[in-house]
Amino acid sequence: MICSLAVKIAHREGKSFMKDAYVTQPFRIVPVGQYQKDNAAYLMIMSSSPGLLDGDDHQIKIDIAPGAKLQLQTQAYQRLFHMKGHSSQKMQVTLGEDSVFSYVPHPVVPQNSSHFLSHNIIHLASNCHLLLSEIVTCGRKMSGEEFQYDHFQNLTECYVNGRLVVKDNVLLQPDRMPIQGLGILEGYTHQGTLIYLNSAGLSPDEWIEAFYEKYGETKDVAFGISALQHDGFMVRVLGYGAEQLYLLFKEMQSALWEKLFLN
Repeated sequence: MICSLAVKIAHREGKSFMKDAYVTQPFRIVPVGQYQKDNAAYLMIMSSSPGLLDGDDHQIKIDIAPGAKLQLQTQAYQRLFHMKGHSSQKMQVTLGEDSVFSYVPHPVVPQNSSHFLSHNIIHLASNCHLLLSEIVTCGRKMSGEEFQYDHFQNLTECYVNGRLVVKDNVLLQPDRMPIQGLGILEGYTHQGTLIYLNSAGLSPDEWIEAFYEKYGETKDVAFGISALQHDGFMVRVLGYGAEQLYLLFKEMQSALWEKLFLN
């Protein structure tokens, strides 16, 4: 089933707000920032479906007007159910000049025989900030379904003024690769990726040092952070629990949002 969500964020008199939205079942999009004081738009993607089923195709499109700021949230963990074929999701985000987009979704739980393809395409104009993350678990570990999914792939492409500056491809196929071997998960069960990118010419060095000092020795977590060729950084984390990695990313989001995005 093809499921669509399209949102336009506008900016007027110093405030960001949802100007227009179009959704089909099972999507809903709701404002959740009524108690926030920063004049940014806070939206939550909700779904009446328990997760992605065989043949599902999610199409998400977000347009952010110049000067607008959006923090997008999710309702719950994203579950990928048993599939004979595959499911997919494509998210396209366009940031106007001087805008901000931050999205730290809940972890993905790929169940037995699931096959999932995800593609994120982000276009940044000048003086923009982007924060984007994803966490994939080993599956329903407590139900004995550890690494029993078939295929998980998340491709992210980030463009600045039409030029590709970041391309990241996470591909996990437990039955075709030594999933817990050297250079892959190395004994861990969960993997997370976080990308921060700006087109404002701001060096990420201070944030790289601060985050490594704070999280580099986190218990039961392998934490790595490196500078991108363009202005930004990428974080890779390995761990044993989805909630631990999710809360770590949310802390990083809060630090950036408070000190940088809304400066």
